[in-house]
Amino acid sequence: MQRELIAGLAGLLLIAALPAHSDNSQQTKMTTCNADATSKGLKGDPRKAFMKTCLSSSSAPAATGNSQQQKMKACNADATGKGLKGDPRKAFMKTCLSSSSG
Repeated sequence: MQRELIAGLAGLLLIAALPAHSDNSQQTKMTTCNADATSKGLKGDPRKAFMKTCLSSSSAPAATGNSQQQKMKACNADATGKGLKGDPRKAFMKTCLSSSSG
């Protein structure tokens, strides 16, 4: 079981290490899915299953959807990933949302 977890995490790291020029929306999706799995407290096989489903969900609506909503998701995922809470989180979100380009 521990070996599978390590293999799964290694796979996620490989996905996260893909070249940035490939597609920023995939990087954003990875960040968002990872933050969602963390906020749900998922570990082991349930986390792997969630990540697989989340990452394989169609990216077309995200690309054509509400850009402000996408910014909010990405900034929220970044803030969660950094463990920000309270006033530091509010400040980060304000900066992130105002500086992000659609």
